[in-house]
Amino acid sequence: MEKFKVGVIGGTGMVGQRFVTLMERHPWFELTVIAASPRSAGKTYAEAVGGRWAMDTPIPQNARDLVVLNAEADVEKIASMVDFVFSAVDMKKEEIRALEETYARHECPVISNNSAHRWTEDVPMVIPEVNPEHIRVIEAQRKRLGMKRGLIAVKSNCSIQSYVPALHPLRGFGLERILVCTYQAISGAGKTFATWPDMVDNVIPYIGGEEEKSEQEPMKVWGRVENGVIVNAAKPSITAQCLRVPVSNGHTAAVFVDFEKKPSMEEMKAIWAGYRGRAQELQLPSAPQQFLHYFEEPDRPQARLDRDLGNGMTISIGRLRPDTQYDYKFVCLSHNTLRGAAGGAVELAELLCAEGYIVKA
Repeated sequence: MEKFKVGVIGGTGMVGQRFVTLMERHPWFELTVIAASPRSAGKTYAEAVGGRWAMDTPIPQNARDLVVLNAEADVEKIASMVDFVFSAVDMKKEEIRALEETYARHECPVISNNSAHRWTEDVPMVIPEVNPEHIRVIEAQRKRLGMKRGLIAVKSNCSIQSYVPALHPLRGFGLERILVCTYQAISGAGKTFATWPDMVDNVIPYIGGEEEKSEQEPMKVWGRVENGVIVNAAKPSITAQCLRVPVSNGHTAAVFVDFEKKPSMEEMKAIWAGYRGRAQELQLPSAPQQFLHYFEEPDRPQARLDRDLGNGMTISIGRLRPDTQYDYKFVCLSHNTLRGAAGGAVELAELLCAEGYIVKA
């Protein structure tokens, strides 16, 4: 097949770098444009990133010599060169909302890693294995903005992708109450230990805005499309506490849950083992064959050992057991810059292409 031409706006930051690496050998997508701030524009990508390259692998050859464009000033030019863009810009939320809408109005689909449009009622916030049906709201979004092929779709917060996927296939038992504590890697803040030495031998019990996102975003993911908007789910009730921990990559979540109709542990494990989402049905390139993996070992999952399972796109689960206050408790793990950020957005783009919402320009 002829590949889709792809741009990355905000390509010099950590998530933008991850997008660039994921495009290197992608079977459907070809990196054509990288854009960033005015201070990077006009330089080659290798020059613009300089000593800030944070990935474990070298800068891909197909990206090194690309001349970085201005993400704000060159919208029309970028839109004419690509079939869609990934957005990983680092700006104020209102500026991101305006910029992403500008790209969409130029008939350039936007798949965003940012939170700016997560609460726009006709913008789908999609985990492809969980709520792929939400992409139907794009039809109403296009009518509102007067677009034919432009669109905005977003991925959810990285923290909820560690535990919402594990809870999702259990909704048939009636999720009542959820308490979750997340232990989040420093890459979620765009940092490494070299750039954030204060995190070595340290835990910070506060991540600005994260607890609100962790409590509220699942309600949109579990909502429904109705009259051209996404109507949030009314329950379960969720309370969250989010901590930054000295881990390079991998968000861990300790989950406590009450059900309306309590399943057995054997039922829960069987449901996790057998769960397949739309991404697996379509055999999307980034979709792991096994979306949910349960570890029987009492000391798993571990970030260093298990975050790369399924090329970093599998959700790991372990330590399921009864609780004295809730029906059950268990532990989850996801790779926050793959499943939780760039990888999740790439899989969302694959879904939109496979379902015909993104077509070649």
